[in-house]
Amino acid sequence: MKNPFLFSFLNLVVALYLCSSHYVAVAEESQNNSSSLPLRAVNLGNWLLIEGWMKPSLFDGIPNKDLLDGTQVRFMSTKLQKYLSAEHGGGSIIVANRTNARGWETFRLWRANETFFNFRVSNKQFISLGNEGEGGNSLVANSDSASSSTETLFEIVRNDGDPNRVRIRAPNGLFLQAISETKVSADYAGSSWDDSDPSVFKMIVLTDSTIRGEYQITNGYGPDKAPKIMRDHWNTYITEDDFKFMSENGVNAVRVPVGWWIAHDPTPPKPFVGGSSQILDKAFTWAEKYGIKVIVDLHACPGSQNGAPHSATRDGHQEWGDSYIPDTLATIDFLAQRYGDRPNLAAIELMNEPQRVDLGSLHKYYKAGYDAIRKHTSSAYVIMSNPLDRDSKVLLSFAGGFNRVVIDVHYYNLFVPKFNTMNVKQNIDYIKNQRASDLSSLTASNGPLIFVGEWSGDWRVQDASKEDHRQFLKAQVEVYSRATFGWAYWAYKCDSNNWSLKWMIDNNYVNF
Repeated sequence: MKNPFLFSFLNLVVALYLCSSHYVAVAEESQNNSSSLPLRAVNLGNWLLIEGWMKPSLFDGIPNKDLLDGTQVRFMSTKLQKYLSAEHGGGSIIVANRTNARGWETFRLWRANETFFNFRVSNKQFISLGNEGEGGNSLVANSDSASSSTETLFEIVRNDGDPNRVRIRAPNGLFLQAISETKVSADYAGSSWDDSDPSVFKMIVLTDSTIRGEYQITNGYGPDKAPKIMRDHWNTYITEDDFKFMSENGVNAVRVPVGWWIAHDPTPPKPFVGGSSQILDKAFTWAEKYGIKVIVDLHACPGSQNGAPHSATRDGHQEWGDSYIPDTLATIDFLAQRYGDRPNLAAIELMNEPQRVDLGSLHKYYKAGYDAIRKHTSSAYVIMSNPLDRDSKVLLSFAGGFNRVVIDVHYYNLFVPKFNTMNVKQNIDYIKNQRASDLSSLTASNGPLIFVGEWSGDWRVQDASKEDHRQFLKAQVEVYSRATFGWAYWAYKCDSNNWSLKWMIDNNYVNF
């Protein structure tokens, strides 16, 4: 027979034990969470999302590699010594009456293959053959879409001795000719390369505006070669040994840039190559093995959120807006569903560096993106990138309405004129004063966490000594470590040493 008093006493002891164990577990979990912040992270740039400037040799095998998607070109008639122009910037005829070249005289290439292109004019329309004139050989810039049809596809035929001396074959098989300043037609059948030939043009490639990103490399190599090029790069650029190196040198998190087409694996829309999600799976496994947290960063959104090469833009135009929100959310949902239960998922970043984006659209997307992530994980942080062209505090009030949210700001002593003339001391003082002040103004005990998601050891100082670089890096580490979520160096590997954290560590420029 049971003793009721003893039974009650034992129940009380068990209850107290379980209760105390629960609170210990909660306390330990809370302590572990807080002790992991702020993060000391590095960006794995140019791995699953190509940024050509970081390893230019990746593009070496592309035929006509100076004429990739988005390349801006101008054509001057050798006979008239005048530039081709889209009258009114588009929606009208093509003429050859400009002595100086600016926007209307500049065309952006959409590459079909190594010699055939669509020409996009400044108002984003495409050149095509018109219906007016005998045989329909007039040229107009009024097509709203590009295709491989007989209407908008042109061949650039380069001279063997001078590749910037060209003739342009129209969809009808005949060459463009500048007959007069107001008449450009596609009806020339000759083959001369003389200056007096109305079909010969001098092509000026605007190299300062060259785009080298994911779209350019995959479309440049084409569907037969691109898959091998990309997969070889993924398998060698970052390996398990790199995660071991990072862990041994004080890095406890990685920010991994990805493109929107990852959600369409294994067969993403052309020209993108499938398989990047499998590599990201490996990254999570390697990171977990070496005690490293992972931030998945949607670096390239459909339509391009900033027009920069790292957004996988085709031609440099920023076109992301409300119409692209559903497809962008589909990518976030894919990432959250696939990685939401990974124990080392630190955060998902909804978008990288939006610029010239409507703030209302951005708020709408960030709210929907937050909800999409929360369907799959309550513990991962949601990172909202501050618009590049807005004050760093523009998201503070908005982000304060969510739980476990981070605002990402990027700090470079580059890209604006004021840094071009700063010396070593002025650069370091700027970090210690202005950057520190900005971080302080963003930080509130009941507000969102702050993340310096990108910074670099590069600057505009010429002939700086190793010690100068060390002090510049040291100042940034000290100040950015005050960011409540942490910081992430750009990048882990790069052909340019000042941008390569691995090189910096190997050569004793920085340590953590």
